[in-house]
Amino acid sequence: MSDDVIAFDPYALPPDEIQEPPTTLWATLRKIGPGIILAGTIVGSGELILTTSLGAKHGFVFLWLILFSCVIKVFVQIEIGRYAISSGRPTLGAINELPGPRFGAHWMVWWWFFMMVCSVVQLGGMAGTVGQALNLAFPSVSSSSSSSVAGLFPWLGTMITARPEVPWAVATCLVAMALIYGGGYRRIEWLTTAIVVGVTLITVSAAVALNWTNYPVRFSDLLKGLEFQIPTDPDGLAAAFAVFGVTGVGATELFYYPYWCLEKGYARYVGRADGSEAWERRARGWIRVMHLDAWVSMVVFTISTVAFYLMGAAVLHPQGLEPKGQALIDTLSKMYVGPFGEWTRVLFLIGAGAVLFKTLYLSCAGNSRLMTDFLVLAGATKSPSAEQRARMIARLCLVFPLVALTFFMIGKDPKLMVTIGGVGQAATLPMIAGATLYFRYAKIHPALKPWRITDFLLWVAVISISVVAVYAVRSKVIEAWPKPVAVPSAAP
Repeated sequence: MSDDVIAFDPYALPPDEIQEPPTTLWATLRKIGPGIILAGTIVGSGELILTTSLGAKHGFVFLWLILFSCVIKVFVQIEIGRYAISSGRPTLGAINELPGPRFGAHWMVWWWFFMMVCSVVQLGGMAGTVGQALNLAFPSVSSSSSSSVAGLFPWLGTMITARPEVPWAVATCLVAMALIYGGGYRRIEWLTTAIVVGVTLITVSAAVALNWTNYPVRFSDLLKGLEFQIPTDPDGLAAAFAVFGVTGVGATELFYYPYWCLEKGYARYVGRADGSEAWERRARGWIRVMHLDAWVSMVVFTISTVAFYLMGAAVLHPQGLEPKGQALIDTLSKMYVGPFGEWTRVLFLIGAGAVLFKTLYLSCAGNSRLMTDFLVLAGATKSPSAEQRARMIARLCLVFPLVALTFFMIGKDPKLMVTIGGVGQAATLPMIAGATLYFRYAKIHPALKPWRITDFLLWVAVISISVVAVYAVRSKVIEAWPKPVAVPSAAP
C-alpha cells in the first residue's frame, strides 16, 4: 500500500482543498467518475443472469419496465449524493443520525450489516459463475490440476473433478484481492472505466448484430415491449416485480455511491457548510457535476441492461431455453453461439467472466469502506486516523473475497446465491429510499433544494420501490412457509 494512499484522507474537508466547480461541459465530463464505478457494480450478475433469464422466459414483454426501472431509481441516487456532497458524511455516518431506535448504532446501520452478509453470499455466486465460465472456456486447466494434486491430496483431486469450476473461482478471488488491496479511488476508477467501456461495446455490438442473423430484433418486437403490459398470471406478475428489483440502481449501489463521491473529492471541493454565498455557489456547482455523473452512468448501465435483455428475448426465448442450475453459463453462451456460431463461445465465456468479476471486485472494495465505518459505529473499534482507516480498508479488501469464496464452496448453486443477495437488497431498498427522503426534507440546505419535478420523480421512485419490496418479501415468505399436509379422509 503506497504512502500517498495512507497519508491522504478522502473524508476530510480541509480549507486548502476547496475548488470552484467546472463551468464547461468538457471540464465537467472530466470530473465525473463515481457513477462509472456504480455502473460497473450494477452491470453484473443481475443483468447477465437474471435479466437475461427474464428475457428468455417472457420475451420482449418487460422492455418498458426495464427502462422505467433503470431511469426512475436514479432520482434516489441523486438525492443521496446531494446530501453527501453538502454534508461531507458517508452513507452509514448519515444514517446513524436518523431518528429511531438505537442499539449502540442506529438500527438501520445494523440492518445494513444483515444486507451486506446477503450481498456477500451473492458475491460468492458471482465467483462461482466466473469459475463456471472460465472452466467452460478452458476445460483442460481443471482436469490437469486435478491430476496434478491427486497424488499428494486425493480428496482435493476428487473435489476438483466433481467441481471443476473451483480452481477458477479461487483464482478469481485472488486476482480481486490483488487489484483492490492498497488501491485508492483512482486505480478503481480507471480500471472500472476500461472494463465498463469494453463490456458495453461488446454487448451492444452483439445485440445490434442480431439483425443480420436468424434471430433479428424486429421493430415490432420493440414496440410490443413498450406497450406497458404485464402478464396477468401469477408467474408473470412475479416476474414483473423481479424485473424492477434486479435492474438499475440497487440498495448496495445506493450505499456505495456517497463513498465514491467523497473519494472523488466533490465534498472536499465544496468545503465545510458555513452557509456563506460562496459555499452555496460551490455546492450547487459540484452537485451539478454529480447530476451529470449520475445520468451518464444511467445511460451506460441502461444500454448494457437492455442489450442483455434483448439477447435473451431474441435468441433464448424462441428456443425455449432458460438459464439455470449447473447449465447456467452454458445456456447463456447459446445467446452468442446460436446467432454467430461456435467460434463466439469462448469469447462470450471470457466476457461473462469479466462482467461478473468486475462486480465482484467493486463490491468488495465498496463493502470494505462501509464495513470500516460499521465497526466504528457499532463500537467494535475506535474512530481511526486517516492512516488507520486506509489500513483497515486494505485488510478488509482481503477478507471479503475470501468470505465470498467460502460461501460459494458451501452454497454451490450460483443462481440461488445471487437470488439470496437480491432478496436482501429488495428488503433494504425501501429503507434507504425512505432515509433519502428524510435527508431531502430535513437535512438539505434550503439553497440546495432540487426542482419540483425532481421531487415528484423522487416520490414516484420511493413509492414504486416500496410497493415492489413489499410484494417481493411477501412472495418469498409465502414460498418458504411450510405447506399444510393434506390428510386423507377415512374410508366410510
